[in-house]
Amino acid sequence: MPIGLFSRDIMSHGDDQQSQALAKPTFSDVQASALVESVFGLKVSKIQPLPSYDDQNFHVCISSAKDTADEPMEYVLKISNTESSRSPELIEVQSHVSMFLRAAGFPTASVRPTAGGHLSSLVSVDGGSGVAGYLLRLLSYLPGTPVAEIPSSPQLLYEVGRLAGRLDETLQKFRHPKLSHLRRENFIWNLKNVPLLEKYLDALGQSRNREIVVQVIQLFKDEILTKLHHFRECKIGFDSTSGLLITAEWQCPRNRKRAEKELGNFMFARGLIFLLVGVNHGDLNDHNILVEPSKSAFGDAVYHVSGILDFGDMSYGYYVFEVAITIMYMMIESKSPLHVGGHVLAGFESVIPLMPVERSALFLLVCGRFCQSLVIAAHSCQLHPENKDYLMITAKNGWKRLQEMLDMGRKAVEEIWFETARSYDSGVSM
Repeated sequence: MPIGLFSRDIMSHGDDQQSQALAKPTFSDVQASALVESVFGLKVSKIQPLPSYDDQNFHVCISSAKDTADEPMEYVLKISNTESSRSPELIEVQSHVSMFLRAAGFPTASVRPTAGGHLSSLVSVDGGSGVAGYLLRLLSYLPGTPVAEIPSSPQLLYEVGRLAGRLDETLQKFRHPKLSHLRRENFIWNLKNVPLLEKYLDALGQSRNREIVVQVIQLFKDEILTKLHHFRECKIGFDSTSGLLITAEWQCPRNRKRAEKELGNFMFARGLIFLLVGVNHGDLNDHNILVEPSKSAFGDAVYHVSGILDFGDMSYGYYVFEVAITIMYMMIESKSPLHVGGHVLAGFESVIPLMPVERSALFLLVCGRFCQSLVIAAHSCQLHPENKDYLMITAKNGWKRLQEMLDMGRKAVEEIWFETARSYDSGVSM
């Protein structure tokens, strides 16, 4: 291992609550290769950096050995930034979610244990001005092409929306003793925290873009924050009298009669005695979903999801947040961006139908996510100008897409989305 680096496996440690500036890792290929060999006990045959937002990722190929014939030969070494590395319990939950979903049949990464048998290891770097800690994980490499690089089609958008719904539905069953670490009340990427963008507006200067964001933030405060108590959280209820698990599906008014029949009126009369709030993936963007092509019965190419990446933005949330975030990112590279929402919504609602109050919030939620992505990217570019090309991926088309939505107006955009979604009920997608 290079001089100045030392590591220790992480089991569980308390959060360091001190507020310190986020520092993105800057390990060289040689240092990263040495870490893989010393921490995970694997011989590296090839290593190369991968693009990333505020962490550092490497594609790692390892040399085969007779006793590792059934193990992966390709991995992603993920080195968390200093801020995330101070929350090992949070990253532990993220790792367990990925493994839980993989066991449930989703194409998520497995986590390679360290030589000491742990899921992560803390590497400390003495940079001369102080010691910084970085958390290491080795994840199985997932095949496929990012959705951002594939021409979007109604079939692909529907599948992505359905994927978002299935993820939220499946995560209702996830259990972990440290799940509460996903209650990230002031987490800037949680969609309910759009108003927190106000402290980063200086990154936009005095511009038309700033005026747009200020407008969206005010609308968000007036029309979204006042409705949050009407949205269904991704949750599971447990009634200690009956021993029954009640997913949020039963809370939807359209399912009340079925719920009363199958689960009993006492739950509605007495209420839930114990309630667990679930989580959103929170970042199903067009670079975090990988796809591979296959041939349809008609001989044309269709795509299936081959990889789901990056659980770093997971937090407690609402179903409508997940679909709004997914819609926003699927609009970025689309040639018909204002029609994207209906196909994604149809896929999501094939698993989790939204209530009217949730549907009515979609337009502003999508606008809010655009603002989050664009403002935080501008702020991050000031901190890390060397990573500008990656940080500004959304901005290339994002401001234009947001302006198009606002120019067309909520009513017209909703008509397109909801009419497209309805077309799936008749079996003829638009």
